[in-house]
Amino acid sequence: MERNEQIKQRTKINDITLNGMLIAIVFVSTYFIQIKLPISVNGGLIHLGNVALFSIAILFGPKKGAMAGAFGMCLFDLMSGWVAWAPFTFAVRGIMGFIIGYIAHKNGKKGNSLINNVFGIILGGLWMIAGYYATEGLLYGNWIAPITSIPGNITQIALGIMVGVPFAAAVKKTNII
Repeated sequence: MERNEQIKQRTKINDITLNGMLIAIVFVSTYFIQIKLPISVNGGLIHLGNVALFSIAILFGPKKGAMAGAFGMCLFDLMSGWVAWAPFTFAVRGIMGFIIGYIAHKNGKKGNSLINNVFGIILGGLWMIAGYYATEGLLYGNWIAPITSIPGNITQIALGIMVGVPFAAAVKKTNII
Protein backbone atom coordinates (compact mmCIF):
# COMPACT_ATOMS: atom_id res chain seq x y z
CA MET A 1 0.00 0.00 0.00
CA GLU A 2 2.78 2.40 0.85
CA ARG A 3 4.26 2.12 -2.66
CA ASN A 4 0.93 3.08 -4.26
CA GLU A 5 0.70 6.14 -2.02
CA GLN A 6 4.22 7.20 -3.02
CA ILE A 7 3.35 6.85 -6.70
CA LYS A 8 0.15 8.89 -6.23
CA GLN A 9 2.06 11.58 -4.33
CA ARG A 10 4.79 11.73 -7.00
CA THR A 11 2.17 11.95 -9.76
CA LYS A 12 0.42 14.79 -7.93
CA ILE A 13 3.69 16.68 -7.45
CA ASN A 14 4.60 16.18 -11.13
CA ASP A 15 1.16 17.44 -12.19
CA ILE A 16 1.38 20.55 -10.00
CA THR A 17 4.89 21.25 -11.29
CA LEU A 18 3.82 20.84 -14.93
CA ASN A 19 0.81 23.13 -14.41
CA GLY A 20 3.07 25.77 -12.87
CA MET A 21 5.48 25.54 -15.77
CA LEU A 22 2.69 25.81 -18.36
CA ILE A 23 1.21 28.83 -16.57
CA ALA A 24 4.67 30.42 -16.49
CA ILE A 25 5.16 29.79 -20.22
CA VAL A 26 1.89 31.58 -21.04
CA PHE A 27 2.70 34.45 -18.68
CA VAL A 28 6.25 34.95 -19.99
CA SER A 29 5.08 34.71 -23.62
CA THR A 30 2.43 37.33 -22.96
CA TYR A 31 4.44 39.68 -20.75
CA PHE A 32 7.83 39.70 -22.42
CA ILE A 33 7.19 38.91 -26.08
CA GLN A 34 4.91 41.67 -27.35
CA ILE A 35 4.55 44.29 -30.04
CA LYS A 36 2.49 47.40 -29.41
CA LEU A 37 0.55 48.42 -32.50
CA PRO A 38 -2.02 51.14 -33.17
CA ILE A 39 -4.64 48.53 -34.08
CA SER A 40 -7.61 50.18 -32.39
CA VAL A 41 -8.61 53.36 -30.63
CA ASN A 42 -7.74 51.71 -27.34
CA GLY A 43 -4.27 50.81 -28.60
CA GLY A 44 -3.35 47.26 -29.36
CA LEU A 45 -1.07 44.57 -28.15
CA ILE A 46 0.18 41.60 -30.13
CA HIS A 47 1.88 39.03 -27.93
CA LEU A 48 2.96 35.43 -28.19
CA GLY A 49 0.85 34.34 -25.21
CA ASN A 50 -1.76 33.00 -27.61
CA VAL A 51 0.83 30.89 -29.39
CA ALA A 52 1.79 29.39 -26.02
CA LEU A 53 -1.83 28.92 -24.95
CA PHE A 54 -2.89 27.31 -28.23
CA SER A 55 0.13 24.99 -28.24
CA ILE A 56 -0.43 23.94 -24.62
CA ALA A 57 -4.12 23.23 -25.19
CA ILE A 58 -3.31 21.15 -28.29
CA LEU A 59 -0.48 19.26 -26.59
CA PHE A 60 -1.97 18.72 -23.13
CA GLY A 61 -5.74 18.94 -23.52
CA PRO A 62 -8.59 20.96 -22.05
CA LYS A 63 -7.74 21.01 -18.33
CA LYS A 64 -4.15 22.13 -18.71
CA GLY A 65 -5.13 24.49 -21.54
CA ALA A 66 -7.75 26.08 -19.29
CA MET A 67 -5.38 26.42 -16.34
CA ALA A 68 -2.49 27.80 -18.37
CA GLY A 69 -4.72 30.32 -20.15
CA ALA A 70 -6.68 31.43 -17.09
CA PHE A 71 -3.80 31.81 -14.66
CA GLY A 72 -1.05 32.80 -17.12
CA MET A 73 -2.93 35.63 -18.80
CA CYS A 74 -4.70 36.75 -15.61
CA LEU A 75 -1.26 37.08 -14.02
CA PHE A 76 -0.20 39.20 -17.00
CA ASP A 77 -3.16 41.55 -16.40
CA LEU A 78 -2.32 41.83 -12.70
CA MET A 79 1.38 42.50 -13.34
CA SER A 80 0.70 44.99 -16.16
CA GLY A 81 -1.76 47.22 -14.34
CA TRP A 82 -4.88 45.85 -16.05
CA VAL A 83 -6.34 44.76 -12.70
CA ALA A 84 -9.97 45.45 -13.67
CA TRP A 85 -9.55 43.10 -16.63
CA ALA A 86 -8.01 40.23 -14.62
CA PRO A 87 -11.20 38.39 -13.56
CA PHE A 88 -12.61 38.66 -17.08
CA THR A 89 -9.34 37.46 -18.60
CA PHE A 90 -9.31 34.55 -16.16
CA ALA A 91 -12.73 33.42 -17.40
CA VAL A 92 -12.30 34.26 -21.10
CA ARG A 93 -8.86 32.69 -21.46
CA GLY A 94 -9.62 29.73 -19.23
CA ILE A 95 -12.68 28.81 -21.27
CA MET A 96 -10.77 29.49 -24.46
CA GLY A 97 -8.00 27.07 -23.44
CA PHE A 98 -10.62 24.48 -22.50
CA ILE A 99 -12.45 24.81 -25.83
CA ILE A 100 -9.24 24.44 -27.86
CA GLY A 101 -7.98 21.51 -25.81
CA TYR A 102 -11.35 19.77 -25.81
CA ILE A 103 -11.75 19.95 -29.58
CA ALA A 104 -8.09 19.07 -30.23
CA HIS A 105 -8.45 15.94 -28.06
CA LYS A 106 -12.00 15.05 -29.09
CA ASN A 107 -12.65 11.50 -30.30
CA GLY A 108 -9.22 10.34 -29.18
CA LYS A 109 -7.35 12.68 -31.56
CA LYS A 110 -5.05 13.91 -28.75
CA GLY A 111 -4.05 17.02 -30.71
CA ASN A 112 -3.01 15.02 -33.79
CA SER A 113 -5.69 16.35 -36.16
CA LEU A 114 -4.85 19.56 -38.01
CA ILE A 115 -8.55 20.11 -38.72
CA ASN A 116 -9.58 19.65 -35.08
CA ASN A 117 -6.74 21.88 -33.87
CA VAL A 118 -7.56 24.75 -36.24
CA PHE A 119 -11.31 24.35 -35.67
CA GLY A 120 -10.73 24.42 -31.90
CA ILE A 121 -8.70 27.61 -32.19
CA ILE A 122 -11.35 29.24 -34.39
CA LEU A 123 -14.13 28.38 -31.91
CA GLY A 124 -11.96 29.40 -28.97
CA GLY A 125 -11.10 32.60 -30.85
CA LEU A 126 -14.77 33.41 -31.44
CA TRP A 127 -15.34 32.93 -27.71
CA MET A 128 -12.40 35.26 -26.97
CA ILE A 129 -13.72 37.96 -29.33
CA ALA A 130 -17.20 37.76 -27.79
CA GLY A 131 -15.83 37.63 -24.24
CA TYR A 132 -13.54 40.60 -24.65
CA TYR A 133 -16.21 42.57 -26.53
CA ALA A 134 -18.59 42.05 -23.58
CA THR A 135 -15.82 42.85 -21.08
CA GLU A 136 -14.90 46.09 -22.81
CA GLY A 137 -18.57 47.05 -23.08
CA LEU A 138 -19.12 46.43 -19.37
CA LEU A 139 -15.92 48.11 -18.19
CA TYR A 140 -16.25 51.20 -20.37
CA GLY A 141 -20.03 51.45 -20.64
CA ASN A 142 -19.84 51.73 -24.41
CA TRP A 143 -20.98 48.99 -26.78
CA ILE A 144 -19.71 50.62 -29.99
CA ALA A 145 -16.03 51.25 -29.13
CA PRO A 146 -15.28 47.55 -28.43
CA ILE A 147 -15.84 46.84 -32.13
CA THR A 148 -12.49 48.53 -32.79
CA SER A 149 -10.72 45.82 -30.75
CA ILE A 150 -11.96 43.00 -32.96
CA PRO A 151 -9.28 43.38 -35.71
CA GLY A 152 -6.52 43.11 -33.10
CA ASN A 153 -8.15 40.02 -31.60
CA ILE A 154 -8.44 38.44 -35.05
CA THR A 155 -4.75 39.22 -35.64
CA GLN A 156 -3.90 37.47 -32.36
CA ILE A 157 -5.90 34.40 -33.36
CA ALA A 158 -4.36 34.27 -36.86
CA LEU A 159 -0.84 34.57 -35.42
CA GLY A 160 -1.68 31.84 -32.93
CA ILE A 161 -2.84 29.51 -35.70
CA MET A 162 0.14 30.27 -37.98
CA VAL A 163 2.74 29.72 -35.26
CA GLY A 164 1.05 27.65 -32.54
CA VAL A 165 -0.33 24.82 -34.67
CA PRO A 166 2.99 24.05 -36.46
CA PHE A 167 4.86 24.46 -33.17
CA ALA A 168 2.58 21.96 -31.40
CA ALA A 169 2.96 19.52 -34.34
CA ALA A 170 6.75 19.84 -34.18
CA VAL A 171 6.78 19.21 -30.43
CA LYS A 172 4.55 16.14 -30.91
CA LYS A 173 7.02 14.71 -33.44
CA THR A 174 9.85 14.90 -30.90
CA ASN A 175 7.98 12.65 -28.42
CA ILE A 176 9.13 14.92 -25.57
CA ILE A 177 5.69 14.82 -23.98
